[in-house]
Formats: sequence, C-alpha cells, structure tokens
Amino acid sequence: MSEGVTEHVCKDPVMVPVARVPGMERHRVVIIGGGTAGISVAARLAHAGQKDVAILEPSSHHYYQPMWTLVGAGEARVEDTIRDESRCIPRGVKWIQDWAEEVDPVARTVSTRGGKRIEYDFLVVAPGIQLDWDKVKGLRQALEQRPNVSSNYDVRYAPKTWEMLRAFQGGTALFTHPATPVKCAGAPQKIMYLAADHFRKRSFQDKAHVIFASAGKVIFGVKEYAAVLEQVVQRYGIDTRYQHNLTEVRGDKNEAVFTRTLADGSTEEVVIPYDLLHACPPQSAPDFIKRSPLAWQEGGTKGWVKANKHTLQHPDHPEVFALGDASDLPTSRTGAAIRKQAPVLVENLLAIMAGRAPTASYDGYASCPLTTGYGKLLLAEFDYDGKPTPSIPLIDTLKERHDMWLLKKYGLPQLYWKLMLRGWA
Repeated sequence: MSEGVTEHVCKDPVMVPVARVPGMERHRVVIIGGGTAGISVAARLAHAGQKDVAILEPSSHHYYQPMWTLVGAGEARVEDTIRDESRCIPRGVKWIQDWAEEVDPVARTVSTRGGKRIEYDFLVVAPGIQLDWDKVKGLRQALEQRPNVSSNYDVRYAPKTWEMLRAFQGGTALFTHPATPVKCAGAPQKIMYLAADHFRKRSFQDKAHVIFASAGKVIFGVKEYAAVLEQVVQRYGIDTRYQHNLTEVRGDKNEAVFTRTLADGSTEEVVIPYDLLHACPPQSAPDFIKRSPLAWQEGGTKGWVKANKHTLQHPDHPEVFALGDASDLPTSRTGAAIRKQAPVLVENLLAIMAGRAPTASYDGYASCPLTTGYGKLLLAEFDYDGKPTPSIPLIDTLKERHDMWLLKKYGLPQLYWKLMLRGWA
C-alpha cells in the first residue's frame, strides 16, 4: 500500500430495496460521465447484455486529450481530437445530456441541473476532473488576453501553444506543474521537452532559458523513469525549480508568482519573469462530487470518490463503483489506467448484480507516454508500488524510443477510437 493511502474494505454486497417514486426516471445502471471511463464501461456493459444503461453527460463533444500535447507542438490538428459525443455513445445505451448536481446514495438518485431526478439500482461514478483555472489569480485573464500564455489542458488553447512557440524569439520559457493531482501528470513537462527541442532545431537554444517550476519534489514519481528524465533535463539545459506552486499570473507584467516551500516547512513568495508561459491549472474532483456523501470529507483524499483500490467498489455503498480521474485510486490519472480499470469494474459490477462477491482486481497499472523531443518518447508504465510494468514484449521502455513516438502519434489514437471506446480493449 502506498504511504498515506487508506485501504478500503467493502461491505458485504447486500442490496437493500428502495421504494420507487412514481414518475421518476429509472435505470438499472446509471453512469455519471461520458468521457473515457464512462463510455468504456458502458460499452462493456452493453457487450455483456445489459439492456438498461444510461450515461449522464452534458457535453456534445468527446475529446482525445492525450493528443493535445502534439497539437501544442505543431504535430497534430486539434480537429482530429474531437468527435460528436453521439457517435461515442454505445448502441442501446441511453444518453441523458445534462449535468449531475447531486447524488443521494441512500435514496439511490442522481439530481441534474436540468431538474431531473434519476433513480438507479447501480451507479458508476466517472465524471472526470475539474480544471480550477480561477484558483490561480489572473491565469484565466492571461490565457484569454495574452499571446504568450497558454495551456494544453484546454482544447481552445492547445493550438495557441503552437502559435506561441513559433512566435518565441528567446528569453525565459516557463512551464509549471501545480500542487494538486492532475490528469496526465507528465503533460506539463511533455510540452516543455518538445518546446526545448523546437528551440534547438531553430538554433536559438542559447537564447532560451527554459524553467520547469513544479510544486513537486522530483521530476517523476517512479525512480527508474526519473533517472531517464533527469538526463533529458540535462540535455536541454532545463532549470528545474521544485516546490514552486503557481499562485498568480500578472499577464500585463509577464510575471508568474509562486509559493515556494522551504526545507523547514515555511514558505516564501517567488516571482519569476517570463517571455513565454505554459501553465498547468490546479485540478480537483467536480464540485458536486466534493459535496457528495460518496467522497472523502477529510484527510489527504478529501473531495475524491471513495473506491476500493483493487475492486473499485465504494466501501460504504456496495451498489456504487468509481473509476477514472475523480476517484481516490492512488495511481496516475491517465487513459491507460482507465483502460485497465474498466474491465475490472465491469466484471465486479456484474458479479454484484448477480449476487456474488467481486473478485476481479486492479493492480494500479498506469502509463504515461512522455514525449522527450520530436520523434522521441519514453513510455513510463508502472503499478501501485511504483514498479515499472512494461507491457510490450522485447522492447526496452526504459529508453527514449522513436517507435514509441509513432505509437503515440498514430497507434494510440486508433486504439482509443476504434477499440477502447467500443469496449474491446
């Protein structure tokens, strides 16, 4: 078990009958969220013959977000990362296009912003993660108004990142990583390495001072991959500044303000002038999740949905399961993690529906394809114990590789759209 992580022990799967409310919409399985996790689970349930499944999802579009790094580096088109949500909903699954506002796990209902109350027998919680732009003073305004501030964490700004890199003529290029958990924790440094390589290719790397200001203590949490990335940092001459948490962006002055944590635990304010800024926003579970009885209300996991880290079942409500970015699973929030979580969740959910105990187990597998330059990628794969878990036979994934770059650029999008979202991978 990871340090500081509470292991969940699920109660016996006894289903307590709930009185039906006349006129209320009701489904056997309700899935909150129509992103990677929700669609993958719905597709697998459909394959298993489940007829009464509904997805609650407000967005009209579905995004393949891992490609936004390449969009920001001029290696992909943002249009190719977007599909109509209606094309992704599995056949036979009902799409309720609305926002979840409240979950009552005792009454087994979900209330929506549009005024619906949806009753469920079983609930899958997969709403994704919330980008808290406004928790960094001035960041939203700088993104909207300044040509030299961007973030690949929003589909609107990923193309802007490329325009910003092309317009850069030298000075300080600043890349940030917040103190909160984030989806795809490697993304803030992926674009940094591509930017540094872009500056090198344009022969003005000596004019560029690349800074990585991260609230973390190390470049990467798995030491084997961190050792490789430290060599990448050295190759590009990147100035790493750890325990720097971005708190304000003064766009009119081209200044970023950080809270720096010192060795004795005290803090100080640090101001870093920049000519180019790529910011990763703080992130959290959606607000309705934070208010929900399904989430932790105290401790280091406060606000995240409780889930047994192996079975993905809620410890207090056995008819509820969770996966993906809003869960408290102690692993990286990546699509690759969801690809391993979804089949475990579905197998265990079907077991509970049949009156059996859940037996399938998720080992914490996650993967982070780290672009370390144009045509180079380090495929980091690891489990709950921080142990490298390479999945491709006969390939050394502890090295930067061109074939892994091709996998990210061409192979993984096809795997996502054609297999994963259809419940086949």
